[in-house]
Amino acid sequence: MDVTGSDFLEPTTNVGAVFRSVAALGADAVLLSPACADPLYRRAVRVSMGAVLQVPWARLPDWPVAGPLLREEGYELTAFALRDGAEDLAGFVEQLPERLALLFGAEGAGLSRRALASATRSVVIPMEHGVDSLNVATAAALALWAVRTADRRASENREVPAGIPGGGA
Repeated sequence: MDVTGSDFLEPTTNVGAVFRSVAALGADAVLLSPACADPLYRRAVRVSMGAVLQVPWARLPDWPVAGPLLREEGYELTAFALRDGAEDLAGFVEQLPERLALLFGAEGAGLSRRALASATRSVVIPMEHGVDSLNVATAAALALWAVRTADRRASENREVPAGIPGGGA
């Protein structure tokens, strides 16, 4: 698993909760847009249970610059957004790219138009009972868990090369 990107993420409690999920579920880093709340604000640190001091993070430039930079580094930018053509999370994790940046936006407004334009894919978490959105920290945790679980399953199913103990003949 690689990085989690956040766009216009506020309040600081959501920032802290996302960092806590990232730490718990093993993502490598958090990337914050310039409009995100400060992860070092004391409330964010407290809600994260100190994860903001453990998980690497960086501020991105605006999306018209950040999107191309991340793609040049080999990241597939995947927006979690309610939009036409978004694929279901379960289908998305069946074939994960090697380098992945999961993008999450503010509650209510979601990702900015610029962040959405930077994304190469869109994913939706299916919901029932007329619910159309989740708290951003909850959505990030679900997505990260699904990616981590798929990564682990893929690792377990890889064949061990011949000539290595436990490998093929």
